[in-house]
Amino acid sequence: MKIHVNLSKVLKEKNITSKELCEYVGITEANMSILRSGKAKGIRFETLEKICEYLECEPGEILTFIEEEKDEENR
Repeated sequence: MKIHVNLSKVLKEKNITSKELCEYVGITEANMSILRSGKAKGIRFETLEKICEYLECEPGEILTFIEEEKDEENR
């Protein structure tokens, strides 16, 4: 099971910088980078809520589930 983070894609589509989002959400750019790269082990619902609020999107637009078998096929 793998959760894929599409945050960079959504930011680009909405023409919003990572820095703008960090300021609104209240997290560091370093932590945002970890989240955007998919290296984060988790995310607080409060943080996810603020991200979605600012980007005017649903959590499913930012986070998607990829089954292990499909993930292995794509490599």
